[in-house]
Amino acid sequence: MTNPTTAYKVLTAEQMATLEHDGRFAGAPVDLEDGYIHLSTAAQLTETVDKHFAGKSDLYVAAVDLEALGDKILWEESRGGQMFPHLYGTLTLDVVVAYSALDRDDEGKVRLPVTG
Repeated sequence: MTNPTTAYKVLTAEQMATLEHDGRFAGAPVDLEDGYIHLSTAAQLTETVDKHFAGKSDLYVAAVDLEALGDKILWEESRGGQMFPHLYGTLTLDVVVAYSALDRDDEGKVRLPVTG
């Protein structure tokens, strides 16, 4: 199975504003602590939100073009042995292909931002 070409970053409203205004985002506190920016695949996104952002509102989901990041992305084992995309570098607005406020469908799954 090949890795997907798009991954997702969950951002607070403040973090999203920084990305929009500055064109770059160095990472959330957990990212800075771990040394990389945590991303999730579409299949991992809802579990990530439920586990790490429970009870939080005012969240955004940014769709990130992994191919544009090239070797800055490493797939590494994390939660439950799953392989997650980790960005070793800064997230820049030019590799974000879409973003939207976090929303869920009728089944509770996080909706993906609509890409062009």
